[in-house]
Amino acid sequence: MRSKKILLLGPGLLAAFALWTLLTISVDVKHVGQRGTAVGFADFNTGFHRLTGVHLWLYYVTDWLGLVPVFICVCFGVLGLAQLIRRKSLIAVDPDILLLGAYYILVTACYLLFEAVPINYRPIPIDGCMEASYPSSTALLVLSVMPTLTLQAERRCKSKAAKTALHIFAAAFSAFMVIGRLMAGVHWATDIIGSVLLSFGLFALYAAAVRFTDERKEHGIQRKTAGA
Repeated sequence: MRSKKILLLGPGLLAAFALWTLLTISVDVKHVGQRGTAVGFADFNTGFHRLTGVHLWLYYVTDWLGLVPVFICVCFGVLGLAQLIRRKSLIAVDPDILLLGAYYILVTACYLLFEAVPINYRPIPIDGCMEASYPSSTALLVLSVMPTLTLQAERRCKSKAAKTALHIFAAAFSAFMVIGRLMAGVHWATDIIGSVLLSFGLFALYAAAVRFTDERKEHGIQRKTAGA
């Protein structure tokens, strides 16, 4: 898939997220949340919440496992720092690593935005406090970071077995975390759907940017070869 085609996927998913967010604050809105706060898709969300119930042990497990994608971010940060120190120039750092740093900053900005402007609140209080719930920050973190692990594995791992293992780990971990967060009962179902759309949209932009830089590099090499 060419970078331009991938680039179309990112805005498309982000547009879907924006539409979903608009629907979440305008369709079937009822004051059924904590302290009478408004919840969109109220019948669907409350029905699903009654079906799953609340499992705080699952909430705490997925909360602690949220450190795994944070650790992955730190590892890539250390890789970028090592390249910077060794090569003594920021522009000499691999472009996909520089883009990855910018991408992680963008994901963090999205998280901070929705913390500052809550769309809705969790179905239940956490440690006695009302917390913003849309989109699920844990699902957003996992689904934004784990795909970058598989992409970087494809680019940097020479061992096919290592690539396969990382792909399986990333997929299994992501599935467990998203399903676990959904079944824990600490989010409305629409919060998880919003996280999926936003994280996949952001990752598609990153993947397109990486592909674009690769194509520019290949094009430059071809021009130099042709001129030699």
